[in-house]
Amino acid sequence: MNSRERLLTALACQVPDRVPISTYELVGYDSRSVENNDASYDVLMQAIREKTDCLAMWNPASNERFLGSAFPVELEATSRREGDRLITHTVMHTAMGDLSQTLTRIDDLNTIWQTEHWCKSSADVDIALALPYVPVEYDPADFHRISREVGEHGIIMASLGDPLLMAAELMEFGEFTIWAATETEHFARAIRQLHERCMENLRRMLAVNVVELYRICGPEYATPPYLPPALFERFVVPYVAEMVDLIHGAGARARLHCHGKIRHVLDMILATGADSIDPCEPPPDGDITLAEVKQRAAGRMCVFGDLELKLLEHGSAEEVTAFVKSCMDAAKAGGGYVIMPTAAPINSPLAKKTEQNYIRFIDAALEYGRY
Repeated sequence: MNSRERLLTALACQVPDRVPISTYELVGYDSRSVENNDASYDVLMQAIREKTDCLAMWNPASNERFLGSAFPVELEATSRREGDRLITHTVMHTAMGDLSQTLTRIDDLNTIWQTEHWCKSSADVDIALALPYVPVEYDPADFHRISREVGEHGIIMASLGDPLLMAAELMEFGEFTIWAATETEHFARAIRQLHERCMENLRRMLAVNVVELYRICGPEYATPPYLPPALFERFVVPYVAEMVDLIHGAGARARLHCHGKIRHVLDMILATGADSIDPCEPPPDGDITLAEVKQRAAGRMCVFGDLELKLLEHGSAEEVTAFVKSCMDAAKAGGGYVIMPTAAPINSPLAKKTEQNYIRFIDAALEYGRY
């Protein structure tokens, strides 16, 4: 089998020639990815291209401006440096009042922290949602490049936010949980309004081009202990199920992304109809073993995971090998499993130990993953 066939077979919960190996955000076949343009990642990325199965994370370009809308909001941004940090403060001017956000970027780390969120109260949410909704337009011109680069080395995966993600990320995390738990009906109205945007934008995205897999992000914000299972059922299941139905109608598959403790919401996740789940973190960061996830999801949902990045960054080669073998023992049987780290390194230069442990993980997965 080639990598494309192998991944599609696993996604169908069938048995390929070996367990597919994904390196998550480290995408071997994308010439524009950060890691493929960072010399410190060269050795690892070459091994990834030669030995793993590519899930190229790619979305069509769009004109989205704020909160799933293309409406031209008025923004005033200022930036300053504090040592190795670039801090950008942005003020959004609206007819109902101003909102502000602060982002922080640390040199040599490929991520951005939101240190001030747009909304500090439900009244701020009302201001944000009062801005006009203009449906987003998508430009798939870059699809020809990424499709050509990936070829038979894998498949392409787009990422989507569900309405819970859009609502939760308006506020600081603790404030979001208070909003959802204590002003639940207000939160529910926001979710319904954002879901209409999600669905219309998804229809438009699918209309311009369809890729093999769509990753839906956001459900993790409603997992215990952040919100009770009843609110997961209310604010995740029906909305994600509609997104999954739309994706299936276009001939593609859906992957539900949910970090954290999923034991008490796994049946609800299965009820969304998604074809796969990631990243299935092991205890104590998660609260369910890979073996139990696989047993409960068998035949219904392909499982991606559950090798944690901290093991790849700090563990010994022997520990990495043993954990990879334990993953295969827990989830390989019957197909429907893709071994994958639960996160990816964001530092540059890449630590030599991390590079070596990634290669050890890949080689061990090739050794223990054959059927």
